[in-house]
Amino acid sequence: MVVRLAPDELWVVFRRVVPPTEVIRPQGGGRRRAGDRESLDAIIFVATSGSAWRQVPPVFGPSWQTVYRRFARWSRDRVWARLHRVILDELGARGELDWSRCAIDSVSLRAAKGPLTGPNPTDRGKSGSKIHLITDRNGLPLSLGISGADMHDSQGLEPLVCGIPPIRSRRGPRRRRPAKLRADKGYDYGHLRRWLRECGSRHRNARKGVESSQRLGRHRWGVERTVSWLAGYRRLRRRYERKAEHFLAFVGIAAALIGYRRLANELVHGRR
Repeated sequence: MVVRLAPDELWVVFRRVVPPTEVIRPQGGGRRRAGDRESLDAIIFVATSGSAWRQVPPVFGPSWQTVYRRFARWSRDRVWARLHRVILDELGARGELDWSRCAIDSVSLRAAKGPLTGPNPTDRGKSGSKIHLITDRNGLPLSLGISGADMHDSQGLEPLVCGIPPIRSRRGPRRRRPAKLRADKGYDYGHLRRWLRECGSRHRNARKGVESSQRLGRHRWGVERTVSWLAGYRRLRRRYERKAEHFLAFVGIAAALIGYRRLANELVHGRR
């Protein structure tokens, strides 16, 4: 028996972005190559359960070494970023993305030593990393990034906004700029407000010494809920990957699955 964690619809989308890896041995013979779908199921298992690679159960088919090698190759080829992009395009074409009031936030977590780690000021200076994200009004991730835990949140605003890909719309051209961007007081800097205006977005940052922090939750609940969704993927509760591209890959997998859940719900309701 083979366990299926990737639904048929997700597998169809994944096939559009994964590079072909079929290898034909001219001399014949050899062991049958493990399928990409079985590897995808095992990778989703690791992302959701937080298990180590060596703990991938044999019920998925390929060995854990094969799964890890394929994960590393797909991460290097930015397959997960392309998968997230395709899912965002499908959501945008169906009118499921609300650009009217986006939000930006970050979350820190402990990490092993490696690139893009640093002393976490909120965790007694222990080594940590930070996940930065921008979401639409409903909490769907639009742009993602990682950094060391000692990087100030404000430094991630410009790269995140520039990292939003051109996404399809139900009507009109592709879109990549939010109408409004909500942020907490950590992003309250004049040069960021000016930069957002030049980009065509209206800033809605909480002002230091002006607005109460207790009122932020009315408008930023969407991104805070998304942070809790990310924590549901146990591989993101603590960074175990020494390679930054592997940690970013798991963040991309979680974002793609969050978007896919919304897309699957829309397809189910649309068939009724």
